[in-house]
Amino acid sequence: MAVTLDQTIAQRERSRLSEFVGSQTFWVLIAVILACLFLSVATDSFATAKNLYNITRNVTFVAIIALGMTLVIITGGIDLSVGSVLCLCSMVLAVTMHAGYGIEIGIAAAIGTALLVGAFNGVMIAYLDFPPFVVTLGMLSVARSLAMVASNNTVVFQFGPDHDKLLALGGGAWFLGIANPVLYMVILALLTGFVLRWTRFGRYVFAIGGNEHAATLTGVPVRSIKVAVYMISALSAGIAGIVQTGWLGAVTTNIGAGMELQVIAAAVIGGANLAGGIGTAFGALVGAALIEVIRNSLGLLGINAFWQGTFIGGAIVLAVLFDRIRNFRQSE
Repeated sequence: MAVTLDQTIAQRERSRLSEFVGSQTFWVLIAVILACLFLSVATDSFATAKNLYNITRNVTFVAIIALGMTLVIITGGIDLSVGSVLCLCSMVLAVTMHAGYGIEIGIAAAIGTALLVGAFNGVMIAYLDFPPFVVTLGMLSVARSLAMVASNNTVVFQFGPDHDKLLALGGGAWFLGIANPVLYMVILALLTGFVLRWTRFGRYVFAIGGNEHAATLTGVPVRSIKVAVYMISALSAGIAGIVQTGWLGAVTTNIGAGMELQVIAAAVIGGANLAGGIGTAFGALVGAALIEVIRNSLGLLGINAFWQGTFIGGAIVLAVLFDRIRNFRQSE
């Protein structure tokens, strides 16, 4: 019996839908929705416009970096330096603008710093075969130290002649009252999703994470792709640093401290596999949203904020457990 084109398309759409419903990302999304519904009923302040505005704005900084981290994790790597890179780029931007340069020069300096750090990490890992954990752990310390040197370990809160422009960039709401950081997050997520799904670069990223040796044998430029993903990871941290600087209106040398753990957690909770080969941009957003809802809910429910790490750590363990159970069922 002949199969028509419409039937083939419909079957493909059904398979994609069933694949999404069975994915970790879908169930984390359900958890986020259920948590929001519960908190809306259990508290009077969760569903308020002000609180929802704060949640959506706060989640963006982790989510933006998690997009870049997802690419690294898909290749089977890890980047522990993103929190310190955010700090360094924020400080480079602040110090440059404080010295009297315009916002364009400050952003260019911050972006250039991020790309330079990412390129260093990538070259050490891809060409010199250093373990990603060791290289990025070292950069975690180096980048924050350089931020302290750049600012003499002081707070920078004056950004020169373009001070107001920077504050509007990070703290404004230029489109339909939506916070600018949220718009940046959505745009970057769409761009990342497009790259992963529809470009040759995205296919190469998944190929490296699936089987690096096989990818090399089939002609995938493994080393250059690895350098690129670490540059993207650092770039995402740099972008988040620029936006967060405009939002906070000041930069200290402890900005972004411990953020790498939240970012990795967001990517893993959202479905990225630390063994490589699996991950999505949407999953990174969902994972970041769950972490922010957990953080926000603790205060509203009167729970000690020190429990935040326990809940997030538990969510990571459950996410990995879910992935192991799914793989076990598929192997049967």
